[in-house]
Amino acid sequence: MSLLSIRNLSVTFATGRGPFRAVDKVDLDVATGELVAIVGESGSGKSVAMLAVMGLLPWTATVTADRLSFDGKDLLALSPRERRKIIGRDLAMIFQEPMSSLNPCFTVGFQLREAMAAHLDLDKAARQARAIELLELVGIPEPERRLKAFPHQLSGGMSQRVMIAMALACRPKLIIADEPTTALDVTIQAQILDLLLRLQKDSGVGLVLITHDMGVVAETAQRVCVHYAGQQVEMQPTRGLFRDPHHPYTSALLAALPERASGRILPSIPGVVPGLADRPAGCLFSPRCRFATQTCRTIPPPRAGAELGYALCHTPLVEGHPRGLKKLEVPA
Repeated sequence: MSLLSIRNLSVTFATGRGPFRAVDKVDLDVATGELVAIVGESGSGKSVAMLAVMGLLPWTATVTADRLSFDGKDLLALSPRERRKIIGRDLAMIFQEPMSSLNPCFTVGFQLREAMAAHLDLDKAARQARAIELLELVGIPEPERRLKAFPHQLSGGMSQRVMIAMALACRPKLIIADEPTTALDVTIQAQILDLLLRLQKDSGVGLVLITHDMGVVAETAQRVCVHYAGQQVEMQPTRGLFRDPHHPYTSALLAALPERASGRILPSIPGVVPGLADRPAGCLFSPRCRFATQTCRTIPPPRAGAELGYALCHTPLVEGHPRGLKKLEVPA
């Protein structure tokens, strides 16, 4: 049984110009110990979908799903009190911006111990010992002194390590990491990712990694979900996705990577992601797709089966297809 199981998840926001569907019919399964990556442009609904799982969306959001379960529990059927017993203990999230996610009014130690006080049966001394252990685990020197520091006294890399320590505090079964290296320099990015992957491997937790870095995806993830304009357009095992992407958007996304550029001009995807007022009647990617037909522009595409990577496309790209998709090499 999957640790996290999502079927037909949709999130609609009420706006002054009418309802806007930010997430549209997303499916996802994550097993214990598995690392699943979610990729896509900014605004493609990656973070919103996972915030819906966490129950952290504002009141303007309406969340619907055929199934939204974690560890056998129906998250949609739980009361707020019952959900709070799970969120932060068994299901944790590392947020995108540590400097805005940490409360500037409280010390690092207070914020670390707060989750433990809510979810674990530990006395004050045991919570302090666990907080020191966590900071040591994520590689923060002088943990006793750092526990007394306020967030503004830490660097960006230190703050992100604190966020990881907070996520690990109650030994969760699943961690959602929302672009955990955003706004960090390249050296610190590598350190944070190495830390996350080592901790995930050592503890055996499931990990959902939201990222823009396809290199990290190629090296770490078992499966990849590709999002576009709120929809999940493809889902494949990592090796299959890099070797033979089946959706034109996935193909264009991989072709735009600098390391795949063959000429002096870096390939790009023309146009922009559709918003509230300019969503096409058919495939949402059709205005930017070089393979689009009149059918694509007028009729919403069906979802292909597992053999074609669940691609949301009228005619998924496959090796040898007349449209001539270039084969992409997979890192060894």
